[in-house]
Amino acid sequence: MALSPLYLPAEWHAQSAVLIAWPHAGTDWAARLAEVESTYRSLVGAIVRFQSVLICVPNDAVQAEASAVLGELATSPRVRFVRCAYDDTWLRDSGPITLLGDGGPVLLDFRFTGWGGKYQASQDDRLVNELIARGVFAPHRHQSIDFALEGGAIESDGAGSILSTWHCLHERHPTRSRADITTTLCANLHAQRVLWLEHGYLQGDDTDAHIDTLARFAPGDAIVYQACDDASDVHAAELSAMAADLARLRTRDDQPYRLFALPWPQPIHDDGRRLAASYANYLVVNGAVLVPAYDDAADGEAARVIASAHPGREVVQVPCRPLIWQNGSLHCITMQIPEGVLA
Repeated sequence: MALSPLYLPAEWHAQSAVLIAWPHAGTDWAARLAEVESTYRSLVGAIVRFQSVLICVPNDAVQAEASAVLGELATSPRVRFVRCAYDDTWLRDSGPITLLGDGGPVLLDFRFTGWGGKYQASQDDRLVNELIARGVFAPHRHQSIDFALEGGAIESDGAGSILSTWHCLHERHPTRSRADITTTLCANLHAQRVLWLEHGYLQGDDTDAHIDTLARFAPGDAIVYQACDDASDVHAAELSAMAADLARLRTRDDQPYRLFALPWPQPIHDDGRRLAASYANYLVVNGAVLVPAYDDAADGEAARVIASAHPGREVVQVPCRPLIWQNGSLHCITMQIPEGVLA
């Protein structure tokens, strides 16, 4: 079947920039701001080696603080600050989902509800509109969609297949059937099918099992997924069941996907709370893959596996242990902007 004139590109499609929001004392990062700012500095330093980064800041004071932390990176021609109000910094879920096609890009603005009403999200829900009003994007089509969906809940292979977890979408839309949600996703994302995972979760994840913490499409009909090889771990049975789900999936050519299992880091706790340290939460940029590192012995093997799944791209590790204190990681705080979308 031919692709729709519009399609949701895979993350490895050519990009113009990565969009992030700087953490500050008015966000939930306040108690550990210096630690997380250090991670953001490492992230910006990694991104600008390959492409531009857009940094949302709410005011002059936060921009000055960000510039002080970034040092000489702040003056790079690949760094651009954008004035924008936000509740939190998880732009994977509040930022624009961009379709591409012969008629030009279309910026999709789904409803953002703070992961099902768990957190305040009124400013985040207006973020896409505010970025458009600020002239960040070229005058492309913009579509507001009255359907709750976060970017971290979906994966696209760029060829008409969407990967997601049924648990997450069912939590957002408990009264809607699977067939109804599938139809809605396919219609709005211009996809031909949705592949649903029935299993998979991480303790410390408050997104209701976002797919980007569990399994990711990779080029050449491949899927990278977070495995658990510790039979004594509470995740062992569920992640083993998820691996079986993935093994049953078939490509559009009715072939099994090539599967790449990521190693399992040792448990990380904070004040008695298990944190969600997933290597699947990596970011693909032009010519590279940015991989979360958690000061764990498995960091190097995770980078090797991801490099194997994304051949020809440099792998850069980014220290992300401070991020998981707030229940997310590297992919969660970023949103890629495809080539040709920026003003």
